[in-house]
Amino acid sequence: MSVNPRRQFLARSAALAAATALIPGEVFGQAPGRKLGVALCGLGSLSTNQIAPALLKTRNCRLAGIVTGTPSKAAEWKQKYGLSDNSIYDYKTMGRMSDNKDIDIVYVVTPNALHLEHALAAAAAGKHVFCEKPMEITVKRCQEMVDALKKAGRMLGVGYRCQFEPNHLECVRLAREKVLGDVKVIDANFGFAIGDPAQWRLKRELAGGGALMDVGIYCLQTTRMLTGEDPIWINAAEVKTDAVKFKEVDETISWQTKFPGGVVTNCVSTYAANGLTGFRAATTRGSFGLEPAYFYGGNRGKRSDGPEINFPPTDQFAVELEDFADCIINKRPTKVSGEMGLQDVKYLTAIYESIKKGRPVSLA
Repeated sequence: MSVNPRRQFLARSAALAAATALIPGEVFGQAPGRKLGVALCGLGSLSTNQIAPALLKTRNCRLAGIVTGTPSKAAEWKQKYGLSDNSIYDYKTMGRMSDNKDIDIVYVVTPNALHLEHALAAAAAGKHVFCEKPMEITVKRCQEMVDALKKAGRMLGVGYRCQFEPNHLECVRLAREKVLGDVKVIDANFGFAIGDPAQWRLKRELAGGGALMDVGIYCLQTTRMLTGEDPIWINAAEVKTDAVKFKEVDETISWQTKFPGGVVTNCVSTYAANGLTGFRAATTRGSFGLEPAYFYGGNRGKRSDGPEINFPPTDQFAVELEDFADCIINKRPTKVSGEMGLQDVKYLTAIYESIKKGRPVSLA
């Protein structure tokens, strides 16, 4: 039997996360009042193995509903999590959520090009929306989502788990406080050898793109987090070694960016090779970085002046959901806003534009 590299990659991340997971109540404690109800829209691997278990560890939210087009999954989840019949929906009946006061948040975990459709349905039902990355496949569709949630008076967040991961936050501190001097160059790389050629990630209509949209966005986020700025110039190139498997989407892309403060970056995203999982920031007095950087657990790194970067692990999905729930409860903005998600898609689009035009793209 052939091994599916993506499943192997996700299994490794899941194993690391499980081995280092938070004990329920250890950090978050007990909810001060009613927990916010979360409905998971899309019950694939991420919802099954990471998000649903993470909800059991949070202080302020709980699994309160599901949306799936697969009856067998509905039955399985109903039994496993003790869900009632009126908390189970398919994609055509999401409007009925307006009558379910137990659901406050819809976490959209469907293929990229379906995010808008499902976010709009959730907003129309009066629910807050937390959306997996990338937020959508075009800037226009991202803007529609932002506008719809604003019109509904509900909050929109994007699943940028690394924005809450302690080792990433330590690297941001090192950069902003100039502990090792000014950051000058950032290298960030993420990829794996993707398996099943029939999966939705290799279909442009559903994914919007290939490795860049799926894992390259982590590299883009890293550069924006460390600099605290938005890129002003992008130059990109694509390499495709399997024109059949990657007929519709990108296989490997390398890109360079310039930031207003003078930082330059070099990034690679790929669906062709394993082993690209980290980043390194070169500074005027040394360097720092994480390897691995983007797993669900086990991320760690080092500084050129000696200390390791290896903070106690957290369940990244539990922390991001806890924060989003707290934002709703205390009426404060989320740092992983829809506007942030829109900007990332803008820059991903510019990378594709640079490839198509065969020249750099200015964003100033």
